[in-house]
Amino acid sequence: MEQNDELARRNSEAEAGGGSERVHKQHEAGKLTARERIALLVDPGSFAELDKFVTHRSSNFGLAEKRYPGDGVVTGTGTIHGRPVCIFAQDFTVFGGSLAAMHARKIVKIMDLAERLGCPIIGLNDSGGARIQEGVESLGGYADIFLRNTLLSGVVPQISLIMGPCAGGAVYSPAITDFVLMVQGTSHMFITGPDVIKTVTKEEISKEVLGGAETHGSISGVSHLDAESEARCIELCKTLVSFLPQNNLDEAPMVASGDPATREDPELDQLIPAQSNLPYDMKRLITSIADDGDFFELQPRFAPNIIIGFSRLNGKTVGVVANQPSALAGCLDINASTKAARFVRFCDAFNIPLLTLVDVPGFLPGVQQEHGGIIRHGAKLLYAFAEATVPKVTIITRKAYGGAYDVMSSKHIRADMNFAFPSAEIAVMGPEGAVNIIFRKELEDAARQGNERECRERLVREYRDKFATPWEATELGFIDAIIKPREARARVIEAFSLLRTKRQSVPKKKHGNIPL
Repeated sequence: MEQNDELARRNSEAEAGGGSERVHKQHEAGKLTARERIALLVDPGSFAELDKFVTHRSSNFGLAEKRYPGDGVVTGTGTIHGRPVCIFAQDFTVFGGSLAAMHARKIVKIMDLAERLGCPIIGLNDSGGARIQEGVESLGGYADIFLRNTLLSGVVPQISLIMGPCAGGAVYSPAITDFVLMVQGTSHMFITGPDVIKTVTKEEISKEVLGGAETHGSISGVSHLDAESEARCIELCKTLVSFLPQNNLDEAPMVASGDPATREDPELDQLIPAQSNLPYDMKRLITSIADDGDFFELQPRFAPNIIIGFSRLNGKTVGVVANQPSALAGCLDINASTKAARFVRFCDAFNIPLLTLVDVPGFLPGVQQEHGGIIRHGAKLLYAFAEATVPKVTIITRKAYGGAYDVMSSKHIRADMNFAFPSAEIAVMGPEGAVNIIFRKELEDAARQGNERECRERLVREYRDKFATPWEATELGFIDAIIKPREARARVIEAFSLLRTKRQSVPKKKHGNIPL
């Protein structure tokens, strides 16, 4: 009986974290505690905590008198939608969630368990950074975690929820993971904080503007999703997990749907404007193709000229990459290329088929893009699509010009099934640009005669009729079929069903050298 009482006492002490006063401050800041977050994340009653009574071993700077069971991080296993996951949640009420030797050892241990179990690892980050009192042991602890992040990349899904501060070396662990989710107003990520920046560069900036959810969701691209509250952020994480396989050897779970695989959408026949310079919303096509219109978009505010996310087709997870004509006319730029490339590589690593919807007039022109390395960054997307061996289905809805046609999962870089709408324009460049080059002399002569406009319109029309169509590419076998927009869902599902037994090998090598 005394032993049970001692266990109860120790459990109570561990679950108290840094004490009621610090828990109250956490709540006052609009934040939940580590255990409250875990309770929202996992299925009720499924969390099994590990290393609950671990404490630090340091006596530096008075730490010997400050020992808290758990050492500022809660680790364990649980289930989400009935499927196992491994979890660590930093406890800001204990030493500000700072990372030290034993704290890091607990995280490393749960990551190693995730590898052995073949299940996702989810980290809830809320930490003031390295525990300075432990010196280099703290830095070594970070490096131990970074190594696991790297080794587990492409083996099990890794998801980071930023629930508070995440600064300095601590940001590199989330950066290596597959998905980063943030909370508006309370999440912050930066290498150096506002005070250091002010000292070194004399710039004055707030934590929110420097590294808040809005900044990382729309400017830096570090964050994949953000939410107005911790509860909503955790809910988004659970939805994300529902689309993912447990590991790189498993398939994503099937989700039953009453949406007929052969359903047609006649309204899609009017989706593409007759004038090729007018925009439309590609998400309308994505949701029409998806089961029950459900599309889980990632990084919606970063590089909005390209769309990425997950949907289901006939119950199975599919990764979607699509140009967005209503943003920068769907051009590929630096940010769009890197955003899509990383998503394509994630899908390929975890056996998630890829659906690519193409309406791209080319790469975004400009000095800033060229000097920023659009060649190098654009090559990332090309490399990712060419490298991917999962089933790949592509639909060209309208424009597919120049090198961007090649890059967007064309037949030439091993896409399996390539379709086009009758509205597709597949050419080296747009008719106006092509006419300016091909018929320069004719246009100069027409200008001297005062009928340049009529001449230009005629030549553009002739070029469009001959080259800015899907017919030449189809005759050459680069397009497998011309399909009606209303048939898109049925044809895509049919194609992925055919490709479910796809096998494709690559030359033997240690790994390729993607242009980073």
